[in-house]
Amino acid sequence: MSWSLDLSFWQLVFLILDYGIKIIAVGFVPEGRRPSSSTAWLLAILVLPFIGLPLFLLMGSPYINRRRHRIQQEANEQIENVTARTPDHPQGILSAEIESVIRLNRELTGFPALVGHNLGLHADYDESIRAIAAAIDRAEKYVSIEIYIQSWDEVTDVFFESLRRATARGVKVRLLLDQIGSFKYKGYFKLGKRLTEIGVDWRLMLPIQLHKGRFRRPDLRNHRKLVIIDGKVGFIGSLNMIKRQYKTKDRFWIDYMVELSGPIVTSMSAVFAVDWYLEADENIPLDELPYDDAQTADANHLQMIPSGPGYTTEPNLRMFNSLVHHAKDRLVLCSPYFVPDESLLEAVTTACYRGVDVELYVSAKADQFMVNHAQSSYYQALLEAGVRIYQFPYPFVLHSKFIITDPDDPGRDPLCMFGSSNMDPRSFGLNYESTMLVAKGDLIDQFNQLAANYRAVCHELTLEEWNKRSFVRRYVDNVMRLTSALQ
Repeated sequence: MSWSLDLSFWQLVFLILDYGIKIIAVGFVPEGRRPSSSTAWLLAILVLPFIGLPLFLLMGSPYINRRRHRIQQEANEQIENVTARTPDHPQGILSAEIESVIRLNRELTGFPALVGHNLGLHADYDESIRAIAAAIDRAEKYVSIEIYIQSWDEVTDVFFESLRRATARGVKVRLLLDQIGSFKYKGYFKLGKRLTEIGVDWRLMLPIQLHKGRFRRPDLRNHRKLVIIDGKVGFIGSLNMIKRQYKTKDRFWIDYMVELSGPIVTSMSAVFAVDWYLEADENIPLDELPYDDAQTADANHLQMIPSGPGYTTEPNLRMFNSLVHHAKDRLVLCSPYFVPDESLLEAVTTACYRGVDVELYVSAKADQFMVNHAQSSYYQALLEAGVRIYQFPYPFVLHSKFIITDPDDPGRDPLCMFGSSNMDPRSFGLNYESTMLVAKGDLIDQFNQLAANYRAVCHELTLEEWNKRSFVRRYVDNVMRLTSALQ
């Protein structure tokens, strides 16, 4: 009898805790979140409250720690002060619509549009790494590197050896790599020692170092890909510093890097300087903004768009949406992980309904199971609206990220965005990203040609073909869609 009473007591306690967690969650989880994120967290808490609640407390906050948030806000103010006398964009005739897009980004990030000279869009994976190494070999003062994943392997050896040569001739080399992004790849646990041996001043980005009393949310990533040489030349794009197979034997990543010179490199340096201070507590003096009248054929009007948890307004998402709404004739979207939130999905399908030809480039099979299925759960709505979905064939992973509007008719004010940001909730809210807006210049044509090259080898997915997918595929896609806001 006593045993039965004890059991009933603990059952009652469990029941009260269970319903208490659920009732509290319903009232507090939606605060400050978009509906998709709220739904995903509530699903996790309501179905598995004793697992979902700890995960929510660990990773559910939309904010970073106070120090990082404070430093980001201070950096934003300094950027605004430094560029206060700089106009929103270089001299030249731009439409009122493009000027409004530039003004939006400056309001959100503080960065104006500046001149950048296009030194090359490097779309061959190994050649991109060699181009970076060659630029480092020309460095005279300093090299700043901020790349999400880094691994010293047989392909990237040319890059790391260029760093060795740079430090040997007295060049200051600073390097940032993301801890969680890099640790699972071969050689990670010896990488720091090897970097130190060749004279590189390196830091982990967003480290979890419990032995040093450092802890942060494990779901945050610094996903940026930036290389800056002497404040004069910069690389930005989608490529990580690792062989194109990553850990696999039979899959190959497709990426690019854009090489730039001119004033825009100052904006790239500013982004690196903030991240370096966050990890090293060291101020890097920024070079003065150089003058450039943008009269040469390779001159582009470019605007840096940093984003991440330090920016509460989600600059990259707002810019993606702005470009989609800007499109009049043709819209090109390329992303390895296309998991749109409500606003982006509505913008893309609305573009189709108003007569825009929309092309979406994705991998036939993404490299991540959950994202692959979450992404494909949107194909039905996209295809029904008229989006043409081009799938890059397996075993390749299309890792390039860019968007182009109206590239075929200069009279339509074409625009382009490229960089590290995917089009998914993680990139919009959790990752630190580096993206570049092209308001004018030959980079738009080059990215349009890159899309054409991709299209030539892609398979176009049709609605008829998609409707033949199995019940199991449909079910798994829908389940992964519910969790997409948490991935």
